[in-house]
Amino acid sequence: MSNHIVIMAGGIGSRLYPLSTPEKPKQFLDLVEVGRSLLQLTYDRFKAACPDAHFWVVTSAAYVPLVKEQLPSLPNAQILAEPEARNTAPCIAYACWKIRTNFADANIVVTPADAYVSDIDAFAETIRKAMDFTRESKAIVTLGIKPTRPDTGYGYIQVPKKDIPQADAGDIVKVKAFREKPDAKTAEKYLKAGGYFWNAGIFVWNVRTIENELRSHAPQIAGVMDKLAPSFYTKNEPEALAELFPTCEKISIDYAVMEKSRNIYTIAASWPWSDLGSFAAIEAVTGHEIPQAIKDAQDEYQRNKNK
Repeated sequence: MSNHIVIMAGGIGSRLYPLSTPEKPKQFLDLVEVGRSLLQLTYDRFKAACPDAHFWVVTSAAYVPLVKEQLPSLPNAQILAEPEARNTAPCIAYACWKIRTNFADANIVVTPADAYVSDIDAFAETIRKAMDFTRESKAIVTLGIKPTRPDTGYGYIQVPKKDIPQADAGDIVKVKAFREKPDAKTAEKYLKAGGYFWNAGIFVWNVRTIENELRSHAPQIAGVMDKLAPSFYTKNEPEALAELFPTCEKISIDYAVMEKSRNIYTIAASWPWSDLGSFAAIEAVTGHEIPQAIKDAQDEYQRNKNK
């Protein structure tokens, strides 16, 4: 069975404007001051976890040159350019259908490009454990992060009360429910109760599993991919993609599959993690304060955006 890492790198990172701009969003920036962009750090992290993996990047067509510049060893055929953003379910379906064309036995990790993890060894151990679990099963494994505070900026993964000790010990357990981003009072309740983990947005499955799940729960998207598939790896693919991909339902993988499937598991990790979705998150990682002028520009940007 071959291993594949799919990195989603198409967002515009508007919450970090003006550091992150539509022309060069946060995944292509060195926000943590280590000489590598978030995309490059994601690649490095997964390369350490799974050295033999095939890497794929799904991004906006406008960002393909940035991906090529930052990951020069990545084959052009493994940079998938979305003609327009349709949220994560079509993005993931496109990558997995294309992988399936040449790798019918693929074991796949799907990850955002813009998170930060400092403990690469611990991260690698978690990823390998999850991939071993999905290799020959029908399970989807999500990565949950043990919460250190009642944060309202993350969705939460809930496990059954009886399985909390196993989850806290780092075992893979069945998921009871996904919870949307809570208010402060609810987040405090989650932390006190135990059995709730931040949703890191990292998913592990084999290609047969995700195909079956999308056919069951998102048949419109699966149907579009079936029409698109004959063009894969041919000169007709860009034209077919431009015609068909925008017809996909615009929906996240969470709503399309994760909240409907009965085969969802989680592995809770205790390594430090941040999605770097705010200036406060960047400050916490770097220890450096963002200039007030940049924060003021973000506030003005949001006010104009909401008008």
